[in-house]
Amino acid sequence: MPRAHDDHTSLDPNALPEHMHRLHRVARSLCGSRHDAEDLVQETFARVLARPRTVRRSETLAYLLRALRNTHLTGVRDAGRRPRTVELPGDDNSALRSSFALPEVALEHREVLDTVAGLPDPFRRALVAVDVAGLSYRQAALAFGSRDATIATRVFRAHQRVRQAIEA
Repeated sequence: MPRAHDDHTSLDPNALPEHMHRLHRVARSLCGSRHDAEDLVQETFARVLARPRTVRRSETLAYLLRALRNTHLTGVRDAGRRPRTVELPGDDNSALRSSFALPEVALEHREVLDTVAGLPDPFRRALVAVDVAGLSYRQAALAFGSRDATIATRVFRAHQRVRQAIEA
């Protein structure tokens, strides 16, 4: 009979790059800036790798997302002591760049992104985890320490708020 701690393992530094894409997407939605998002992911990895960690094998991504969120919150609390960086508009903004995009489409995309950024924190985090990072409700619930139903409700209400704001 396996013991309870057999499901736990040391966090493998070589396995972190496989989660990089999701962490970057979540960090970008939290920060609003590609450069700040890159810094946030690097800071998260530095903190996680600074000392040995033990996690459940199935919860590595959830652990990294919690660490990313906590690192972001620490940075927000400390933001009053340092200057804030702002991404300059440019041609490298891939979210709005498309060979088929008209200025009206780009404006609509920006409006949706601004609306999502203006959502209350619990709704925005749930929406980003599920719609941007591609997590299941279960994975998002594990990452935020809540129930699946809570995540589903928050995502539903976030969608409602975005839809209402866009229609208004």
